[in-house]
Amino acid sequence: MILLQTCPRLRMFILIPLVFGQLFIGLMACSTTRAQETVGVTEINPQLLVFATTTGNVVASVGPDGALLVGIPSAASTPQISSILASRTKSAVRHVVIFPQDIAHSEGDAGWGRRGAFVAMHENALQRIGGNVMGAPPPLSQRFTDLGVDRPRIAFSEVLAFDLNGDSIHVVHQKPGYSNADAVAHFHAAKLIYLGEVFPGDGYPVIDPAQGGTLDGLVSTLDGWTDSSFRIVPARGEVTNGASVKSFRDMIVTVRDRVKQMIGQGRTENQILAEHPTSSFDARWGHGRVPPDQFVHKIYTAFTSDKSK
Repeated sequence: MILLQTCPRLRMFILIPLVFGQLFIGLMACSTTRAQETVGVTEINPQLLVFATTTGNVVASVGPDGALLVGIPSAASTPQISSILASRTKSAVRHVVIFPQDIAHSEGDAGWGRRGAFVAMHENALQRIGGNVMGAPPPLSQRFTDLGVDRPRIAFSEVLAFDLNGDSIHVVHQKPGYSNADAVAHFHAAKLIYLGEVFPGDGYPVIDPAQGGTLDGLVSTLDGWTDSSFRIVPARGEVTNGASVKSFRDMIVTVRDRVKQMIGQGRTENQILAEHPTSSFDARWGHGRVPPDQFVHKIYTAFTSDKSK
């Protein structure tokens, strides 16, 4: 381990050797301010980084044209990420696209708007946190006030396209899966994909009907990114490839088909839960934010609710 003292308020730890050809940097703030967080950094190439924050991963294109961030950043990570970006580009231009998460855990624009960044969010997600309304927006929630963040000021409907730092980057709205604000971020030159909560990376997926999520839409989005040649950034966890997406998608389809068959046999939800239809997958996927029974409940509801199709 090599310790780099970069400033009185910042320590950087570089872990060597390289893991899977990618450099991992752990960044720890030693500030005495309220917000402190350790941020992991995976370097895909000198102009493409993945930051791991407490709320989720963030993909960053950084170079002569400034920086574009895509993902679910935490407010506490913003000063640290900002410092790293400033060390890699002379441009002050910052674009940030926030992916959807549940309202109770949203950190709004993570403080990027107050730093002068262009911050956007899909219109459906932005409406849920009080933005993208006609007329004066409502006051910020107490949570946002406490965090010192704002709502994004820009909404998009279907596509955002960026030509930055030698790459063409598209953020494209998808069918409702986790929510009705799901999107795919495609970094074309790097052949890197970010799917947000559609591919959580740390366990079974959330399918949130309250945010318009559907089982069919989740599977449909995953179907397009199962080629192992794609680099895949999950919502949380390590950078992987399309083969992991295929395994995840196949798991969902297998559990879905098991539940569907049991419903066809006339079994109740409690009877299906007692059969543990996820048992063959729990060792790999059963340790995330979504317990196995909750995942089965969402699938059962998708087949028995009038709003599931």
